[in-house]
Amino acid sequence: MVVVNGKTPSFLPSLVWKYGNIYTMGPHSGKRRILCPRDEHSLQKKVKCRFFAEYAEKIPGESTQMLSEAAKECGIYLVGGSIPEEDGGKFYNTCSVFGPDGKLLVKHRKIHLFDIDVPGKIRFQESEILSPGNSLSMFETPFCKVGVGICYDIRFAELAQIYAKKGCQLLVYPGAFNMTTGPAHWELLQRGGQAVDNQVYVATASPTRDETASYVAWGHSSVVNPWGEVITKAGSEEAVVHADIDLQYLADVRQQIPITLQRRNDLYCVNTVQDG
Repeated sequence: MVVVNGKTPSFLPSLVWKYGNIYTMGPHSGKRRILCPRDEHSLQKKVKCRFFAEYAEKIPGESTQMLSEAAKECGIYLVGGSIPEEDGGKFYNTCSVFGPDGKLLVKHRKIHLFDIDVPGKIRFQESEILSPGNSLSMFETPFCKVGVGICYDIRFAELAQIYAKKGCQLLVYPGAFNMTTGPAHWELLQRGGQAVDNQVYVATASPTRDETASYVAWGHSSVVNPWGEVITKAGSEEAVVHADIDLQYLADVRQQIPITLQRRNDLYCVNTVQDG
């Protein structure tokens, strides 16, 4: 798969067209999945939550139509980062996934809203404008089953556990950790609470770092294997990184350390209350 650590312009799709060309013409042309970062246009206004509403659009809409066309032209599974979505007067942080035929496979609305307060560093309340999603988001490919989350969703281990329980072998998270949480937790969460604990591959895509922006993203888009090794990682600058999702290796890890078979379901369990 290919992961974009990109400078997201006003419309996320223009990023896709740019990297779609690299994808189809360059050395990664054998890869069949591409993961894009969040829409930085609204992200840079993030410190003032009202700007989510200003840049929100319907789905399907202009941006998702271009994402659909890019996926079809490139013949790829496209996880199109996330954009602010308006639906029925409510606003969501939404990730749309398209198949090689351009059809929408799944629409993930961020489940856990980013309401945090780190004194002297950052305070942000997404719930002042955004509504949370209420469903899990998975899609099938000929290669493996994939679970989708957005940014803050990665902090909730139960979500990853349920995805793994439902057969997902790859979890993808477009996100934009900041300069406080990024250095401390971005890689730690991918390796520990996601990849190792659930024996899955984990891919994350972030915007690049812009020190002049009101919200400075950490960057460092990555892919982590089921052993917890970071097998590819971008820095803070614009980059395209790629990795092979080796399902035989995943099966070997699960056989060597069979935690799925060793769980004490007689003592504890993690289940969904509802499926979307």
